Amino acid sequence: MQIPNVELHVLVASEIAPLLENIPWITKVWAMPRQRGKLKLMVTLPFIFALRREEFDQSIDFGGNDRGALLSYLSGAQKRLGPIEYGDPKWTQRICYTEIKSRENPFASYFNLHFELLHALNVTRPNQLKIEIFIDGSEAESAEKVLPNNYIICHISTSQPKKDWPLSHWQTLFYLADEAGIKIIFSAGPNERERNLLSEFKLMLPEAKTLPAITNLKLFLSVIKRSKLFVCGDTGPLHFAEGMGVPVLGIFGVGNSIRQVAPIYSEDEIVRSDVCACDLLSSNADVCLSSESCMASIQPESVFFRLKRSLNFPDSNMKSMTLP
Repeated sequence: MQIPNVELHVLVASEIAPLLENIPWITKVWAMPRQRGKLKLMVTLPFIFALRREEFDQSIDFGGNDRGALLSYLSGAQKRLGPIEYGDPKWTQRICYTEIKSRENPFASYFNLHFELLHALNVTRPNQLKIEIFIDGSEAESAEKVLPNNYIICHISTSQPKKDWPLSHWQTLFYLADEAGIKIIFSAGPNERERNLLSEFKLMLPEAKTLPAITNLKLFLSVIKRSKLFVCGDTGPLHFAEGMGVPVLGIFGVGNSIRQVAPIYSEDEIVRSDVCACDLLSSNADVCLSSESCMASIQPESVFFRLKRSLNFPDSNMKSMTLP
C-alpha cells in the first residue's frame, strides 16, 4: 500500500458486499442495508452510530452523489474528500465534504477518475491495474449443481437496453458455437426486464440451455468462477469474472462503455464497435439513438472469432480469417 500503517474500511450497499468481503487488504467491509425509495431509520441509525464509533480520520466518496456525500458527513470522519464532475458543487457537497476535487476529464476511464481523486492523498496510479475479487468457496457445491463442467456463460443482459447485444446475434453465436462443438449456456440479470429478455430469447431458441435466476450474489460468483469463458456486454458480471481470473470477452459498442470501461481490459478481451453517436445525442438515454445501433453493428462472426481465440480453439480456418 502507498499509505502504510492504515486501516482501510469500505462502505457499500449490503447486496454487493460479497464482492469485497474476502479481499485481504481491506480491513472491514461495512454492508449498509438499504431499500430504494425508503428510509428505514431503525436500521440506518444504529449503522451510522457504529460508523461514528470508529472515529475515522479520512473518508473518500468515489460516487459524488447525495447519498454518498451525506454518509461521508455522518461517518464523523475529520477529513471528507469527494468529487464533482463539472460546474459548482451542490449544497450537499459543499456541506458534507471538507475537500472537493473537480474531475479533470469526466469522460476518462473509471479507474483514472478514481485515481484523480486519490491524488489528493498523494496516492498515484500504478502502471498495472487489475480487478480483484475473492470468494470463500462456501457456495462451490451449489454452483456445481447449477453449472456443468466446460461451459461458456453468455450473459445476454446489461443494465441498459442500449448496451444489450441483439438477441438475434446471440442466436447466431449459439449456432456457430454448436457447430464447432463448443458448449454455451445463457444467463441474464435478476430484475424483471432482464429476466423477460432471457424468456424472449428462450422462445427464439428453445434448444439453448439457460441458467436459473440467481439472487444470491455469493452463489452467482461461484457459478461464474466455474465458467470456461464469460461473454457479455458492459455490465457488472463481466467485471466480476475478470476479478476472479475467469477468461472474459466483453462486447462494447456504446461510446460511454468504450471510453470509460473498455480501457480496463486488454484488446484480446473485448470486441468493440466504431464510436457510437448516441452518446452525443443524449448521454442519459436508455436506448441507442443512432440510426444504426452500435451494438447491432458488432457481428456474431467477429465475436465467435475472438471466442475461439480466447479458448485457443484449434481451427485451420482461423488463419484465413481477417482479425475483426
